[in-house]
Amino acid sequence: MDFTLAQMWAQMGIVAKTVVLILGLFSVTTLGIAIERFVTFARATAQSRAFAQVTAPMLAERKFKEVSEAAANYKASHIAPVVRAGLLEYMAAQALNGKAAYDVHGAVKGSIERTAARQMATLRKGLSALATVGSTAPFVGLFGTTFGIINSFQGMAKEGGGGLGAIAAGIAEALVTTAVGIGVAIAAVLLYNYFTSRIEGLEVDTNETAGEVVALLAKDQAKG
Repeated sequence: MDFTLAQMWAQMGIVAKTVVLILGLFSVTTLGIAIERFVTFARATAQSRAFAQVTAPMLAERKFKEVSEAAANYKASHIAPVVRAGLLEYMAAQALNGKAAYDVHGAVKGSIERTAARQMATLRKGLSALATVGSTAPFVGLFGTTFGIINSFQGMAKEGGGGLGAIAAGIAEALVTTAVGIGVAIAAVLLYNYFTSRIEGLEVDTNETAGEVVALLAKDQAKG
């Protein structure tokens, strides 16, 4: 028997074939999430840099309305929505003409924190699926291997004997599912760790920007 993929696929049982198809679905899902996240993070980084360059002079001149309007044009940015939320809350507070019952600083900070948390949740989209694939793919592959080995021994029993050579081909086919499962899991775990580290970096940027906006608005309020 030739140990080619086509030949091994033809000799696999229904359970092993089902497992390979499931692992194939896992790999396609992993690839799809990876491509989508790469594009999302690249756009978030590029638009955030562009937003910062455009609005830095405006913030220095206290042109809060112009900055909030500009932020609406950077929807893929992870920073622009946070800045916009804080500015809108601040301008709404200013419209109240300084009513004593209204905590401007607390309202602005709360709005920024909620928006930042929402942005981070959006950036983490799909990572739970990668974690699931990384943790379950080896076991799915092992499940197929177990049934493949059982089928090999059952075949040997039906033939009435035979040594290791009689079941070697069947065991090799069965182990394919474990190999595929481990390969898919390795890819998913590596991608999960990479994207997690990217999100941590973006989260630091977001928190720093949020702190700067809160401080800027607090100074502006103090000036009256």
